[in-house]
Amino acid sequence: MSGDAHSPQNCCGADKVPGGFNSHTPPPISNLFRQIPAVSDFLTGEECERMSREFGEGMLKTELRVLLGDLRSKVGAGLIDCVPDRESLIVTLRERLLRATTPRGRYAINATGILLHTGLGRSPLCREAIDALNGMGAYSVLQVDRESGKRSLREEKVERMLMDLTGCEAATVVNNNAAATMLVLNTLAEHQEVIISRGQLIEIGGEFRMPDVMAKSSAIMREVGTTNRTHLRDYEKAITAQTGALIHVHTSNYRVRGFTGVPDIRELCALGHRHGLPVIDDLGSGALVPLAGFGIASEPLVADSIRDGSDVVCFSGDKLIGGPQSGILCGKKEIIERIRKNPYARMFRVCKLTLAALEATLIHFVNGTYARSLPFYQMLSVPKETLDARARSLSLALAGIKGIRLEVLEDVSYLGSGSLPDEGIPSRVVRVRLEETLAARIGLGEIVGKLRSGMPSVFCRVQEDTLCFDVRTLFEGEGLEISNQLGRILRHD
Repeated sequence: MSGDAHSPQNCCGADKVPGGFNSHTPPPISNLFRQIPAVSDFLTGEECERMSREFGEGMLKTELRVLLGDLRSKVGAGLIDCVPDRESLIVTLRERLLRATTPRGRYAINATGILLHTGLGRSPLCREAIDALNGMGAYSVLQVDRESGKRSLREEKVERMLMDLTGCEAATVVNNNAAATMLVLNTLAEHQEVIISRGQLIEIGGEFRMPDVMAKSSAIMREVGTTNRTHLRDYEKAITAQTGALIHVHTSNYRVRGFTGVPDIRELCALGHRHGLPVIDDLGSGALVPLAGFGIASEPLVADSIRDGSDVVCFSGDKLIGGPQSGILCGKKEIIERIRKNPYARMFRVCKLTLAALEATLIHFVNGTYARSLPFYQMLSVPKETLDARARSLSLALAGIKGIRLEVLEDVSYLGSGSLPDEGIPSRVVRVRLEETLAARIGLGEIVGKLRSGMPSVFCRVQEDTLCFDVRTLFEGEGLEISNQLGRILRHD
């Protein structure tokens, strides 16, 4: 593994380094810098010639420069007191090249129990979406009408399906929901006020803050009410000739409990329409189907928001829908057409691959096959008996590793990515505890670091001085991969 190349047994002169220093007395930094080979010197030799043929000379040099640069940085920061030998550097370089040039280098095993893990790409795509991506690799019918040969609407198929699923008059797609929010604000309320409840001035992951989006869109934020309670009269009092729109924002990744209240979208739409103002509903994750059947609280449905009078609704395509990263806008035809003509729409538009994957995903909602075909809904639907079987299988696979104790326990998985932050889903975990002799030699932090840096990368939880592998988010065969990875780490140690 890439981290193993930097261990003391792989260092030049681990027992005695040049200059007369033993392994307990680190050599001067200048000596360590001199031990790091130059790129041109390192490239000589049969091993590098083979890697050059396999991965390409350019990629070989690029990854080698990064590897040696990392070494220099670690030496300069005092993080290492010996330099790996050539053989170890060759192993690490090959692993870097495999990671950089092959699909397997991006593959991760998610044993965290977080179904929509932002760092791991949120929702896995369904098989049909992956096939659709492959089908778009060559020339494809993206934005041309087959009959007339003239330019057509690139999201035409997506729009038709969304109209059917939500009851909207028109729909369009941009690269994420942050872009969708900014685009609709700029289209409907540039240099005008947009009224929003103080309790909905959210900040979500990546420092996406509603006040900042408002400012960038050139809309003027007019906040009303208090953090925990906003009344319809607060909105009405704030309406002036400068008002451009009202907005309702789903709080997504947090909840305010207790003495709380905010007008629902139906009340807000009735108020907005009495005053001739458009109403925007930013649903965040965006649900096309009820979630109660999966044992969790239902999110607001896009179709309900449209039926209640929202002029435009925006939401993500890669959360509760289970498709690729995208931001979807559904609403009145006149507003969607204005959004399409906004110059920002061109800047934020999606590529052919995103459209292909989104089309293939939405087909399952149209056909009613989402529960059995989309990985996100498959994971939500895993029965207790299957979870128990997965946990037993993983425990048996890990049983041959010396120096650990295993437990299968009940635990909780979470949706993640700002969706239903309080909603836990009953799950099973395999808990791995190190025996004292092994724990004295290697820490949990080092183990999880090596699991992450392996290929495939393995992500799990650390809880109560144990490694926890949640089986709800595992796919077929991944338990064996976990066992192999963990076994190699602990045997090597």
